[in-house]
Amino acid sequence: MHSAMRSSAFRWLTGVALVFAAVTILRFKPWQSASQPGERASLDGREVLKVGFLPVTCHLTCPVTDFASRTSNSTRFVSQRFTDFPTMVESMKADRIEATFMIAPLAMKLREQGLPVKILYLGHRDGSEVMVRKDLAIASLHDLRGKTFAIPSKYSNQNLVIHRLMAEQGVKPEEIRFVEMPPPDMPGALAAKAIDAYFVGEPFCAKAELDGSGRVLYYAKDIWPHFISCVLVAHEKLIRSRPAVVKDLVRGIAQSGEWADRHRLDAAQVVSPYFRQDVKVVRYVLTQPPDRVSYRMLNPSDAELTRIRDMGVEAGILDGRVEMKDLVDRSFIPADIKPADIDMSTAGQPN
Repeated sequence: MHSAMRSSAFRWLTGVALVFAAVTILRFKPWQSASQPGERASLDGREVLKVGFLPVTCHLTCPVTDFASRTSNSTRFVSQRFTDFPTMVESMKADRIEATFMIAPLAMKLREQGLPVKILYLGHRDGSEVMVRKDLAIASLHDLRGKTFAIPSKYSNQNLVIHRLMAEQGVKPEEIRFVEMPPPDMPGALAAKAIDAYFVGEPFCAKAELDGSGRVLYYAKDIWPHFISCVLVAHEKLIRSRPAVVKDLVRGIAQSGEWADRHRLDAAQVVSPYFRQDVKVVRYVLTQPPDRVSYRMLNPSDAELTRIRDMGVEAGILDGRVEMKDLVDRSFIPADIKPADIDMSTAGQPN
C-alpha cells in the first residue's frame, strides 16, 4: 500500500514538474529570433532594426542598406519583404515593424487616421511606367476606355497621376475599370489578358517588356518629372526611443542611393536575391534607359508633398487634415552624402 502511495505521489510530482517546465518554455519563448519585436541587439552586440519594403526598385535602397549593414560597425538593418501594402500597414499597426517604405499618399492617410508616422526621406525618383498589352493598339488613354487597368493601391501616386492624366486627355473616371493588385501579380495578369494595362514601380514593368507581353505607354518621368511614388516612414515611438538608430537608417538609405546611382550593374546584382527576380530584369530597369529611375535628390520639398496631398484630397482619398510640419521630419538627413561602402564579394547570394 505504501509503495502504491509513493508511486502515485511520484507521478503527481512529475506531472507538476512537467507543467512548470512547459510554462517556463512558453514564458521565455526560446524559439523567437533576435529580430522579434522588442529585441534590439544582434549576436555581435549591434542595434538591429527591421525595415519593410516591397520588391520594387522604388524601394531598392532598403535591401542595399541591409546588404551594406551586414559588414558595417553601425546598426544592422534587416529588410523585411512584403508583397502588398495592406499587409505592410497591418504590420505597422501591430508594431511588428516600426520603419518601412510605402507609397506617399498612404503614409498621409495613416497619419490622418491617427497612426503617428513621419516621412523621413524618399526611396527614389521616377521608376514607374504605364504598361499596356503589346497586342492592343493603344496610343493614349482614350484607347483604354472600357479596359481594365491595375494599380497597386487607391492610395498610390500612380492612381493619382493616372487620374490627373485622364482629366488632361478628357477621359472620364468611369470609362476605365480600375482594380487594385499586388505589384508582383501584374505582369502575369497582363500576359494572361486578365488586365489590359497597369501603372506600377519597376521591375514589374520591365518584366512584361522583356517577356514580350507588354510595352511602355508612358514613363513616369515624362508624365511628372522627378516623380515620387514611395517614401521612408518611421513610427514616432521609434524616433523618440531610438534616434541614433533612425539617424543611422536615413544615412544608410542616402548613401545606398548614391552608391546605387553610381554602380547600377552592381546594384542589380545586390538586390535581385532580395527581390527574388532574375538579375537581368533588374539590370534592365537600372540601365534601359539610364534615367528610368534615380536614387538622388531624395529630400522631398514641402511643395512636392503638398501637391500629392492636394491631389489626394481632389481624388477623395485624403481629407487634407495633415500639415507638412506634422508629417515630415528632415532632422536625420545627412548634410554630406557619400556612396555606401559595399563589399561585392558576397553579392548575388541568398540573404
